[in-house]
Amino acid sequence: MEPNQPTSLRKFLILWSGQVASVLGTEMTNFAITLWAWELTGQATPLALIFFFTRTPKVIAASFAGVLVDRWNRKQLMMIGDGMAGISTVVLLSLLLTDQLAIWHLYVAGAVNGLFGYFQDLAYSTSMSQIVPKQHYARATAMDSYLTYSGSAILAPAIAGILYPLIKLPGILLIDLVTFLIAVGTVWFTTIPQPKVEAKPFSREQLWEEFTFGFRYIFRHPSLLAILLFLLNSNLLTNAAWAIQPVMILARSQDNATALASVQAAIGIGGVVGGVLLSVWGGPKRRIHGLLLGQTFGELSSVFLGLSKSLPLWMGTGFLAAIFSPFIGSSNQAIWLSKVDPAVQGKVFASRYLIAQLAAPLGLAIAGPLADKVFEPAMQPGGFLTPLFSGIFGTGNGAGMALQFTLFSILGVLVGVGGYAFRTLRDVETLVPDYDIKTSSPTPSLVGKER
Repeated sequence: MEPNQPTSLRKFLILWSGQVASVLGTEMTNFAITLWAWELTGQATPLALIFFFTRTPKVIAASFAGVLVDRWNRKQLMMIGDGMAGISTVVLLSLLLTDQLAIWHLYVAGAVNGLFGYFQDLAYSTSMSQIVPKQHYARATAMDSYLTYSGSAILAPAIAGILYPLIKLPGILLIDLVTFLIAVGTVWFTTIPQPKVEAKPFSREQLWEEFTFGFRYIFRHPSLLAILLFLLNSNLLTNAAWAIQPVMILARSQDNATALASVQAAIGIGGVVGGVLLSVWGGPKRRIHGLLLGQTFGELSSVFLGLSKSLPLWMGTGFLAAIFSPFIGSSNQAIWLSKVDPAVQGKVFASRYLIAQLAAPLGLAIAGPLADKVFEPAMQPGGFLTPLFSGIFGTGNGAGMALQFTLFSILGVLVGVGGYAFRTLRDVETLVPDYDIKTSSPTPSLVGKER
C-alpha cells in the first residue's frame, strides 16, 4: 500500500459529489420505470424481477471480481462502470422512442447495470482506505452510502413525480444520461492511489490461489464469517419484503403516484437524518452495536409500516425504518475497512459480498410470485387467510402484500436480536485485530504471501 496515509477528505468529497449526481439520475429513472411497469402490468412480479436481474449478476461477479479489482486500475474500473450504465440508458431510450420497449428489456438493462455497477462499487469501496483517513471511515461510509442514496430518495421521487407527466420516461432517461456524465467527469479529474500489489502471472495454480484467497481469508476469521452469515439471513428477509414495497403502496393507495413519491421521500429523509447523525456522531464505539441494533430497530419499524393503512403512517414508519439503515451498512463497512489490509480488500470484499448476498436473489425471486399467487389471493374477500388477518390488514388490493411485508419484517427483527446470542459475532472487534496491528497469528503471513 502507499506509505503515506490520507490526511483529508478532499478526494473523497470530489468523488462523492459525482456519485450524488449519478444516483439522483438513477433513482429518478427507477421511480419512473416503476410507474411505467405498474401501469403496463398491474402486478408485483415484474417489479421484483427487475430487482432480481439487477442483483443476481452482482452475486455471480463477486466470485471473480475481487481478483480483477486488486490487479486492475481502480479508477478505470469506476469509469467503465459509469460508462456502461450510460450506454444501457441510451439503449432503453432508443427502444422507448421507437415504441419497442418491453418489460424484458428492463431485465437485460438491469443485468448489465448490475454487473458493471458491481465492479464500479467494488473499485470505489476498496479505494476508500486510500483516500479517507482511518478515523473518518464510519463518517465517510455514512455520507457515501446513505446521504447519497437517501438524499436522492428524497429529491428523485419529487422531481420525477413532477416531471413524469410532462416529459414522460424519455425525458427522465435524458436527465439520467447527464448525471452519468457528471459522475464520469469527477472520476476523470481525481487521482486515486493504487495499492502496490505483486503482479504474478496467471498460472493455473496462481489463478486458483487468487480466486479463493478472499474465502480463505474470511474462513480464517470466524467472527468475520459470522457477520456475513448474519447479513445473509438479513438480506434474504429484507429483499423478500422490500421488493414489493413500492407496489404495495400503489395498490393500497389506488395507484396514487403522489402517495408513493411521498412515502419514498419520507424514507429518503429518514436515511438522510440517520446518515447526518452518524456522520456527526461517528457511530458507536463498538461498531457491532450499530449493525445489530440497526437491524433490530429498522426491521421493527418496517413491521409497523406493513401494519399501517394510511399515508401519514406509511410516511412516519418509513422514516423511522430508514433512520436505522445507515447504522447497519456504515458499521459493517467500518469493521471490514479496519480489519482487512487494503492491498487485498478487492478479493476479500468480493468474497464478502458473495457470501452476504447469496440469498438476496432468492428473496427477490420469491417476493413477486408470493405476492401475486399466494398472499394477494388469500387476502381477497373470501380468501383463506382473511379470517385470521382481515381485522389487521383489511381485504382487497394490497392487503396480501402488507401481510407478506409484515411477516418477513418480524423475522428480520428476530435475526437482529438473535445476533447478540453469538459471541463470535458479538465480539468481532476484539477477536479480530486491525490490519495495521502486527500480531503473530497466521493471518498476516497469509496476507504477506499473497501480496
